[in-house]
Amino acid sequence: MKELTIEATPENVDKAIEFVDEMLEKYGCGMKEQMAIDVAVDELFANIAHYAYNPETGYATVKVDVIKDPLSVEITFVDNGKPYDPLAKADPDTTQSIEDREIGGMGIFIVKKSMDAVNYEYKARGA
Repeated sequence: MKELTIEATPENVDKAIEFVDEMLEKYGCGMKEQMAIDVAVDELFANIAHYAYNPETGYATVKVDVIKDPLSVEITFVDNGKPYDPLAKADPDTTQSIEDREIGGMGIFIVKKSMDAVNYEYKARGA
């Protein structure tokens, strides 16, 4: 498992994606899968930056664990900010027109639909 700890700011989303991509490319991950994972990393890291610390800043750790046969990837995000479970919000009603939908939630919806599994877990510090 490899990990990267960086300041959880919107400006560092690209650094998180580059770190994950480096691991994916090392193991020959397909471009289609890599693009889907990049969208997920972008959305999840941005959520940490916007909700866990805002308006302050803090750090987030991105952990990547790759299993070779069959190729699978587990990405874990760890932060010490305020608890925020983006999975708890109801999925947007995609049967409504864009104009009639509530703002927000599409990014997490796309992540949930494109990944095999997405989980949220809160642990108190020291737990």
